[in-house]
Amino acid sequence: MKAHHPRRVLTAAAIAGLTAVVATGCGSAPENDAKDSKAATAESAADFGGMEKLVEAAEKEGKLNVYALAPDWANYGEMIAAFEKKYDIDVNNEDPGGSSQGALNAAAKRKGQSRAVDALDIGTSYMQEAKKQDLLAPYKVEGWDDIPDAQKQSDASFMNNYGGFMSIGCDAKAVKNCPETFKDLLKPEYKNKVALNGDPTESGSALAAVIAAALANGGSLDDVQPGLDFFQELKKKGNFVPAKSTLATIQQGETPISIDWDYLNLGYGEKLKPKGVDWQVAVPSDGLYSRYYNQAVNKHAPHPAAARLWVEFLYSPEGQNIWLKGFSRPALLDAMKKDGTADKAAAAKIPEVDGTPQEPTEAQEAKAKEKVVQGWGKAVS
Repeated sequence: MKAHHPRRVLTAAAIAGLTAVVATGCGSAPENDAKDSKAATAESAADFGGMEKLVEAAEKEGKLNVYALAPDWANYGEMIAAFEKKYDIDVNNEDPGGSSQGALNAAAKRKGQSRAVDALDIGTSYMQEAKKQDLLAPYKVEGWDDIPDAQKQSDASFMNNYGGFMSIGCDAKAVKNCPETFKDLLKPEYKNKVALNGDPTESGSALAAVIAAALANGGSLDDVQPGLDFFQELKKKGNFVPAKSTLATIQQGETPISIDWDYLNLGYGEKLKPKGVDWQVAVPSDGLYSRYYNQAVNKHAPHPAAARLWVEFLYSPEGQNIWLKGFSRPALLDAMKKDGTADKAAAAKIPEVDGTPQEPTEAQEAKAKEKVVQGWGKAVS
């Protein structure tokens, strides 16, 4: 795998700028009894009497429900396996190929049900909606103080988890000249080749692609319309492929060019190389956009102790290094570099990025999402 960097792309120092800025359903069963338990109201491990007591309570529950955590997404396959190996808890990962919207629905529509999602990993605008719907339980992990203030909510409702940059992945064997910018994607040589990782009206990563395209085409964080116009033109030229880009579609040649997070594209490259696919990755200089995904505990989690232990694991040095191995930039990276707990080999593989990435405030991302939800169908119909 070879990574192209039109403007050599970033390390931890630039990552400090990735701030935490973040559909509910109707009808629910009666609340389950766990809501009133000690575990369901605990706001830190100390409320359990320490980590040992938290582990004991979580293993007594023995289960954890998560949603839409694709094994190839930021190394979630290893993350789940490591958690299950370390603790006597079975992880039920529902719909691994699902979206942020699906995960939010699983939290909102299943209150009181044993199959409700315990913890959420979703895009910022979706997490904002979850907070608005009062679905989040405040919880501070042991590494809370080391998470920059800009990357966590003061009320501990949610916090940044891992992040990256919007990028363009390309099968160099199937595409003669791999694109390096959004402008390049409009060239006729890319007909029936350009795809997204999902539907921007439901997927945080696809929404980010539209925002990045807006930045590359005269728009701004306050004006995402140029991004919709870009994809409309991409569709008219016949370059846009409506199929969702995945590891499988890339290998099968269905989506030879994919606009996605750099950690996903870089991870695909590692997995595809043994299969004969030369997957190259570029971070477009004309749409330098960065974002974090967020983590939170569901207020109505059927396994409240396991949910909190899961979040503790994600923010432990072990969990943060698993993110690193998946080419993403964990929220505690700077602190771990200072105290020596960061995996140096994994950190060295994170591509450096030149330039200042743009990132929205919570209000800007929410407004952009609303605009995309309203205009995407018309743009690519």
